[in-house]
Amino acid sequence: MADVMLLLVEREAFDGLCSMPLEQLLDGMQGQALRDRRPEADPRFHRGFDADLEGDVLEWSDGAEGADPSRSLCEQRIPPDSACELALVLAHWCSVGEWRCWDARLYLYIEPLLGRGVSVEEFLRPQMWGEFSDALAKTDRLSYSESVVLDWMSRRQDLGETMEPSEDPRILPTMEAHRTASDSLHIFLERARREGMSLLVGQEYLEPGLWKLDSESLDSALGVAA
Repeated sequence: MADVMLLLVEREAFDGLCSMPLEQLLDGMQGQALRDRRPEADPRFHRGFDADLEGDVLEWSDGAEGADPSRSLCEQRIPPDSACELALVLAHWCSVGEWRCWDARLYLYIEPLLGRGVSVEEFLRPQMWGEFSDALAKTDRLSYSESVVLDWMSRRQDLGETMEPSEDPRILPTMEAHRTASDSLHIFLERARREGMSLLVGQEYLEPGLWKLDSESLDSALGVAA
């Protein structure tokens, strides 16, 4: 099992880095000169640290054989997998925050609102997230969070599981975890809608080129699809 990850990305900033000559990009990361161009973080969510992502970019450059320093990432004549690896790091750099959830638990937050079953494969499809976001816009945060908790309770009861905290000490912490996760997901997607931010969808261990930025895979967004 792996976490499904959503990132709010400032597309203009991402496109700008992908269009920057590689030498300028690497020098900027090495000298920490690009930090003031990074979008401001949303304090309600986690995102990668500056130093970690700068290190990832420089580590990529050490193994990027054939890369032309004078060309931008979009113009590089290097293997698509390598280009997408850097593009994914840059997308993380241009994000204001991320939301993540174990894929085996994510259906608890999606299905009650959509009113249908959702497959694991759909978790990585922008169309599903668009449908879910549209549905989420029609309900307030508290109502959505409560619907998730009530649905979870109903599923437990259908399986014959107790809902008595005295019989299972994990009941209350788990309930609060579901409430917190659904609450933050509502906030996350509400900001995406309000500000028109790009949504990057992926999963731990997923090949970089298969991550989805808006409605297309990252390799297509970069223009390097094989």
